[in-house]
Amino acid sequence: MRSGKNDLYEDLKHQILTMELDPDQALDELGLSERYGLSRTPVRDVFRRLAGEGYLDIQEHRGARVAPMNHATLRNFFLVAPMIYAAVGRLAVHNYKPGQLRELRATQERFRRASIEHDARAMVVENNRFHEIMGQMSANPYLEPSLGRLLIDHARIGHTFFRPRNGAMHHDLALAVAHHDSFIEAFDRHDEGAVVDLVFEHWELSRGNMQLYIAPQGLVDDFATGTGG
Repeated sequence: MRSGKNDLYEDLKHQILTMELDPDQALDELGLSERYGLSRTPVRDVFRRLAGEGYLDIQEHRGARVAPMNHATLRNFFLVAPMIYAAVGRLAVHNYKPGQLRELRATQERFRRASIEHDARAMVVENNRFHEIMGQMSANPYLEPSLGRLLIDHARIGHTFFRPRNGAMHHDLALAVAHHDSFIEAFDRHDEGAVVDLVFEHWELSRGNMQLYIAPQGLVDDFATGTGG
């Protein structure tokens, strides 16, 4: 049974990933306490947990705010994302447990259903979970936290990907679903080369669509190659 504290944790996490809460938005501690039937101490516990995972930023005299995104954030994201994803994929091939592959399949089915139903919020959440599981499959205590932090901004920067507005975007979304199926098949075969190839194909698909987010800020030229600078 979920508690109000767990509900608050999951709801805030999902609202941040789906951009229902804006970067750097202040959180109303008292309002959340009342809404979830909690005292302020467990609310602050949730805030600290989310801050430790990279979702929130807690500063003295400013309270808890959604983790910001700025030029430096975007630059660092595009510099390291493909390297971390590739390293996770390589290790996951060799270290995953059968139960994790079953969980990956179940998550993919929820992601596929959400794509059919055009449920953008569910697609963001299930896509994030799919890649979180890949991180767990890597069984590397150094990479998993880095991947988790990366996935937060990947979801936020790429949220437009799951709200396709034309035929090309619908095609790319269908391709992303197919990539997930191919990942599962490659893991099942323990095919490291196929997984790494898919990582970069999947990254290029995401990177191209992320330009829809960064274009209004005039940052496309800076990040178009995915290398920054």
